[in-house]
Amino acid sequence: MSTQDFLVELGTEELPPKALKKLSHAFTQGIITGLDSAQLSYGEYHSFAAPRRLALLIKGLEVAQPDQKLERRGPAVQAAFDAAGNPTKAAEGFARSNGVSVEQLETLDTPKGAWLVYRSVKQGVKTTSLLPEIISQSLANLPIPKRMRWGALREEFVRPVHWLVMLFGDEVVDCEILGLKAGSESRGHRFHANQPLVIGQPVDYQKVLEEEGRVQPDFMARRETIKQQVETTASQLGGQAVIDEDLLDEVTALVEWPVALAGRFDDEFLSVPAESLISSMKEHQKYFHVVDEKGALKPFFITVSNIESRDPQQVISGNEKVIRPRLADAKFFFETDKKTTLEARREKLQAIVFQAQLGSLFNKTERIAKLAAWIASQEQGKPELASRAGLLCKSDLVSDMVLEFPELQGIMGQYYAAHDGEAEEVSKALNEQYMPRYAGDNLPETLTGCAVAIADKIDTIAGIFGIGQLPTGSKDPFALRRASIGVLRIIVEKKLNLDLDELIRQAAAGYLETGVELPEAARLQTTAVDYMLERFDAAYQEEGVATEIINSVKALRPTRPLDFDQRIKAITGFYEMTEANALASANKRVSNILAKAGDIVIPDRIDEALLAEAEEQALAKALTVKQEAISSLLEQRHYAQVMESLATLKEPVDSFFDKVLVNAEDQQVRLNRYALLKQLRNLFLHVADISLLQKS
Repeated sequence: MSTQDFLVELGTEELPPKALKKLSHAFTQGIITGLDSAQLSYGEYHSFAAPRRLALLIKGLEVAQPDQKLERRGPAVQAAFDAAGNPTKAAEGFARSNGVSVEQLETLDTPKGAWLVYRSVKQGVKTTSLLPEIISQSLANLPIPKRMRWGALREEFVRPVHWLVMLFGDEVVDCEILGLKAGSESRGHRFHANQPLVIGQPVDYQKVLEEEGRVQPDFMARRETIKQQVETTASQLGGQAVIDEDLLDEVTALVEWPVALAGRFDDEFLSVPAESLISSMKEHQKYFHVVDEKGALKPFFITVSNIESRDPQQVISGNEKVIRPRLADAKFFFETDKKTTLEARREKLQAIVFQAQLGSLFNKTERIAKLAAWIASQEQGKPELASRAGLLCKSDLVSDMVLEFPELQGIMGQYYAAHDGEAEEVSKALNEQYMPRYAGDNLPETLTGCAVAIADKIDTIAGIFGIGQLPTGSKDPFALRRASIGVLRIIVEKKLNLDLDELIRQAAAGYLETGVELPEAARLQTTAVDYMLERFDAAYQEEGVATEIINSVKALRPTRPLDFDQRIKAITGFYEMTEANALASANKRVSNILAKAGDIVIPDRIDEALLAEAEEQALAKALTVKQEAISSLLEQRHYAQVMESLATLKEPVDSFFDKVLVNAEDQQVRLNRYALLKQLRNLFLHVADISLLQKS
């Protein structure tokens, strides 16, 4: 089958910059899925995405679908012909339904007899006939929340469309999509080359746009160009550019022909917290900031222009004029905010609703303060500092700076608390309360910060679960998943000996004390705690921990996250030992035996006088020795050493099952052997239910 290269490009008004990557990926995948469904083979493909275009180049695309051999089975030969060999009505009807005579039918012999069959070849449809529908379907399925119409046209898209290129080889695909007639003419840069560009062959696309159109259509190549230009420009300024990946993506989606330029702002603004200046430059102007070798902000910014100006200084001056009032606003907010203490701002939180059924943010800070103090006391911290930080933790939300830049919540709280003369640990905790803000983010450094961060998250979890608004697979408006993972990370990585059961209980009591009743309070120890423990699953699976290991620990439901983690690590090590599978199998067998015992009361102690067989005597002795050996290890939660010790039970356990009949006829002997197995199982259940570890 012969092949041709294929190019499709849709030209539009400037596409939403934050959605460009997603739109490009969906456009490409939609077309590839369509080709696969049509059974068209192809070679490598390459996506292109720029502010005014989505495009895809596919090499080696088949010119038509492969022909299909069709076979349709009819009646059995025995029923198709009478005794004289004449076709029956069944044979004639089958032939007629296929548009042929009975003589044109063939016979298919099978082990179950012979059948009439009709064989034919369905010719493959030309690719050019299939492409318009494939492209249209891909565009229709793009993740666009709200489509728009323009002019008097009925077509809808995320932005008005202006041109359509569809080339198969050197031929234009004859079709119309979104009201556009397909052609071979693209467009160049809006300012540098705003003219038609003829694409002769699909493979010429990138070269023509770059050399004639001053457009760099490859998103990732353009992104790398911007990154290199920004880094080089920062180096020339004697500093280092801080390149946020999301900002880099957004800037890449804003320009077609990137040119990095450096500007400067007045040194006086450096007296304002760097985070507020950075936020203003990044969020409002899409600038990259520059720092020195110590990470301190320098009075420079780097903007990425979409034109290669003959007088770049004019562009720089324009940007400097724009950024000055923004930074002046930040300075004004900062100076104004410092005139009112965080403590004085607390009263304003009375008017801000946390959740309709759960009271105000003021109420929430009271609960956080009490819970944080309790957490600090459990970990030998400073309850008075945790309580103070809890009371002040939301006060910066009503500051002018945070009202203008919401992403600075907590950060400005730390600055304002330091200005108010609060203890250093209290000040830091006001920022640390939001940690970790995202996956892989840093954790609080101070114990006070850990206490407030946990208290804030647990208060939200207990409250939302307490009113029955559990998160679903698609809806989690209070970010309870993130909050739960944050609590688990802090407790485990900071090695805190906190119990989720007790944390939730304390949080529920806090609601009651502030006059808020939680209808589901009685079930929180099940619903909220189980939900939090389930967050461990994905985290451990990402680390490569086997599901069997996770389930073996979950079966015991340890509610102290650090303890849970220690058990996981111990069982992970045990799982790799040669004795693991045999002992898991033996525990599974023991579990089944004890389950079948039903309501029979199995003694807790072994009667040594009833141990008749040498193998059961040896196992009983081994269990006694192990019980004594692991007792102190369990108290110190040295679970890995416990499992290493118990692994040596493989030999006496194997011998017992090989030589001893568990279900002896004598009832007393049988119960005594059950008691022996019960002790064996209980030894392992100190750490996990290893019966769930059995490998296939």
